[in-house]
Amino acid sequence: MDLFDRMLELSNQGFYCAQILLILALESEGKEDPDLIRAMSGLNGGLGFTGHVCGALTGGCCFLGYFLGKGEAEEIEDPNASSVTAELVRWFEEAVGQEYGGCRCDDILEGNPANKMQRCPQIVEGVFTKCIEILQENGVMG
Repeated sequence: MDLFDRMLELSNQGFYCAQILLILALESEGKEDPDLIRAMSGLNGGLGFTGHVCGALTGGCCFLGYFLGKGEAEEIEDPNASSVTAELVRWFEEAVGQEYGGCRCDDILEGNPANKMQRCPQIVEGVFTKCIEILQENGVMG
């Protein structure tokens, strides 16, 4: 199954942008974590469906954090974690923000719910691809 088909399958199961990105991160390591995916729901629809910061962007930041962040007391966060997250944010602002007039769900959807089906899948796929690229450039993924 290709990436887009998997994303569509997850969307049809009721998952949203940020959740889909973390499911894909977990799957890349052969893992599942329903508690983490449940927690990610707070980012859906622009921070709890308020239309604020796009869940694909915040989910992408969490995707990077999943691979680079500190998860246990004895772990050390990757020293590049902040800079690669900032790289993703800059990319998103340029690639998505400029096209739609901002990085908020409300900006991207322009008040038209139909835009969700047309725009969000390509944005989520773009964020996923950019995250993988960033992680590969930083030697985290092969």
